[in-house]
Amino acid sequence: MPDICEVQAVLRFSHFLCALIFISAGSAAEKSAATVNGEPITVAELDAALAQIPQPAMPMSDLQKRQHRMDALQVLIDDRLVRQFLKEHGPKVQAVEVERQFAALEVSQKAEGKTVEAYLKEIGLTVNQVKENFALMLSLAKHIEKAATEERLREYYEQTRDLFNRTTVRASHIVLRTSLTATEAEKEKARTKLRNIRADLAAGRVEFAAAAKAHSQCPSGPKGGDLGTISRKFQVDEAFAQTAFAMKLGEVSDIVETESGFHLIWLTERKEGKATKYEDVAADVRECYEAEVKQNLLTQLRKTAKIELSK
Repeated sequence: MPDICEVQAVLRFSHFLCALIFISAGSAAEKSAATVNGEPITVAELDAALAQIPQPAMPMSDLQKRQHRMDALQVLIDDRLVRQFLKEHGPKVQAVEVERQFAALEVSQKAEGKTVEAYLKEIGLTVNQVKENFALMLSLAKHIEKAATEERLREYYEQTRDLFNRTTVRASHIVLRTSLTATEAEKEKARTKLRNIRADLAAGRVEFAAAAKAHSQCPSGPKGGDLGTISRKFQVDEAFAQTAFAMKLGEVSDIVETESGFHLIWLTERKEGKATKYEDVAADVRECYEAEVKQNLLTQLRKTAKIELSK
């Protein structure tokens, strides 16, 4: 049976720890691919990151290559944001903790018949760079551990019990997109349009699928707005998921606001899972909660960061 939190692998943050270990900082004199709060990410760093990503079996088009490169750059931006946060606000790490990690690295390489020196040459890092990465990883772990108190974990379980019971829903939606910089007038225009659509649905003047095809600004629109099966966490915006899982079968929601816009949700299916007890899934609860702490940290950092992509 797949792990309960395997869906978190789709989150960009899931790449962070790997990026942290294998990517070294470039020189400020090198050509930059982006700057994050004034700190450059060099083209050389981006090329090194791309070299570590397994290439697809089928050749990529030029458009796919550009998207592949942009995805890798976004991972590096996330990496840089978290590094900056930890250096300024992260829990302190003792030198002995770092040395313990480095010793474990030496043991693991010896078990594979390698020396740590050969390994570092292979990945292009110095001893000091690896130790700095270990210090940041340990600081991140402490930051997460501080948030994951027993009280918060139990509260998280109660709020998201459907996730651990493996209950799923199927939903369709109509979304009107709004930008992060949309004015209140622009937002109200979207809300008014959805209110009118909802009134037409309630009066039976139009079916939901037809309304989605006509109005929804989502690739799911031509399919009548169908989003398929949804888990309680990690697949859609939290406000969307919270609303969908609280709805009755066949119900159409009030207007739901997310970062991508305003939605009407139609619940078309609910499959109940198997009831659980907190004590039986405590490890899964911690894993999922920690994944969410990481993602929330990145979301907050991106909101206040100054990120510039080079042309």
